[in-house]
Amino acid sequence: MRSVEEQLSRVTASAVAPRPVRVAISEAQGLLCAEEVVASEPLPSFDQAAIDGYAVRSVDVIDAGEIAGDDTEAPGERIVLVLPVVGEISAGDRTPTRLQPHQAVRVETGAPLPTLADAVVPLRWTDGGVSKVRVGHGVSSGDYVRRAGDDVQAGDVAVRTGTVIGPAQVGLLAAVGRGRVLVHPRPRLSVISVGAELVDIDRTPGQGQVYDVNSYALAAAARDAGADVHRVGIVDREAASLREVVEGQLIRSEIVVISGPVGGAASQAIVDALADLGELSIDRIAMHPGSVQGFGRLGRDEVPTFLVPANPVSALVAFEVMIRPLIRIALGKRQPMRRIVRARTVGPIVSVKGRRGYLRGQLMRDEQTGDYLVQVLGESETGSSHLLAGLAEANCLVLVDPEDEELRTGDEVDVAFLALRG
Repeated sequence: MRSVEEQLSRVTASAVAPRPVRVAISEAQGLLCAEEVVASEPLPSFDQAAIDGYAVRSVDVIDAGEIAGDDTEAPGERIVLVLPVVGEISAGDRTPTRLQPHQAVRVETGAPLPTLADAVVPLRWTDGGVSKVRVGHGVSSGDYVRRAGDDVQAGDVAVRTGTVIGPAQVGLLAAVGRGRVLVHPRPRLSVISVGAELVDIDRTPGQGQVYDVNSYALAAAARDAGADVHRVGIVDREAASLREVVEGQLIRSEIVVISGPVGGAASQAIVDALADLGELSIDRIAMHPGSVQGFGRLGRDEVPTFLVPANPVSALVAFEVMIRPLIRIALGKRQPMRRIVRARTVGPIVSVKGRRGYLRGQLMRDEQTGDYLVQVLGESETGSSHLLAGLAEANCLVLVDPEDEELRTGDEVDVAFLALRG
């Protein structure tokens, strides 16, 4: 029996990231940038108003708001300056405007500053005048102004290689005028179901037949991991037909996942049918559920190919442990594994000695201490590992060491986060 670590080492050694491709920035979200995006122009590219108000020379309004001296007609009152308003500039206005001393120009947020203006008096510090404006508060040079290059200077790296492109990066790419960007694309993954007992969900199962759950569930898991998924669906177990379908998917995919029998003559028939494409070995892995699974590198390009159990829970756990990390590596992720925390059990846990347990669980927080608490959903060793509803309720996998056959209430255990729901 091979350990999880040994099998995972074999699997991840086969990871090959697809060649970077250039895509529209609207399609780049969630992908890793594969180039240094250098700004050719400063951002912003011109001095602009950061707020609605009046563009002024700061020296002309420096005394506004100060307490008047004893030599004034109204000693003790704050100084209010009156400036003529000689124009108005809207955001996007392209007409050059020059400000003369002791004048003001009404400006919108984002509007280019007129020549000689070095500050903006916010609208709230004025009376909002049209031909003349009363200014009751002074500003310093640069106040409420976005200077050219404040955000990014020409020649600066706007988005670095290896950065995950999120909303902020998409916005920054647009801001520096980049409509397309080089990224590590999503690895293409094909999902195939094999089994004479399977029918698609648009048909009514007959006696002894069941719906094809795995091609849908595994395709969803692969999309969640970041892959570009093609769900082939149900394929005939007949050797020539199976080989033809798999060979076709090897051409179009970086990863192929087959769900079907993993033991006995039925699994050997799958191995034999694909023998001309490469070696697909079926091994026992020291984990549960999903201890029996197949892996090989098939086709001319030695595409990583998996045979996972027909049992939906076992198939999804095998996917989570072995296939998801491969997708994440192919995406260029620095940390391909799920986040793991330590949690205290709220009840006893029974596992299979000699195998690493991946038990579905519900992760919670203690309101008083903030500690993580975890409860295993369902039984782990009494034949109910096939129950899909329990996995649907799980928000984590409880990772039980192979040496532990039983954990008591209050024991600490590793827990891997699954995707958060709603």
